[in-house]
Amino acid sequence: MIYSIISRSLWEQVSKGSVYAPDSLETDGFIHCSTKEQIPWVAGQYYAGRTDLLLLSIDEKALEPELVYEDLYELNELYPHIYGELNLDAVRKVIPFEPNADGTFSFPE
Repeated sequence: MIYSIISRSLWEQVSKGSVYAPDSLETDGFIHCSTKEQIPWVAGQYYAGRTDLLLLSIDEKALEPELVYEDLYELNELYPHIYGELNLDAVRKVIPFEPNADGTFSFPE
């Protein structure tokens, strides 16, 4: 499984359709995703202070667009990137993603 962080309000909008095409698809050419282990760091870096988040649990085998693991930002770690619109039938779970009491994030158990 790979994961994508999304706001509750955006998920409410896109979940009515069959695909998800965030702004990053246009600006970066792909949808940013993370492994389970990468989620806490990514959330801390890009979503600090947010309390309106969900995690999309995505089945890599069910993806229609190409999935590439790459290190585009010289972080010495490979991140999963989806090169195309996410077909929503590949989303296996939508998980509430709240910060810990101290504001940090942990992967929900």
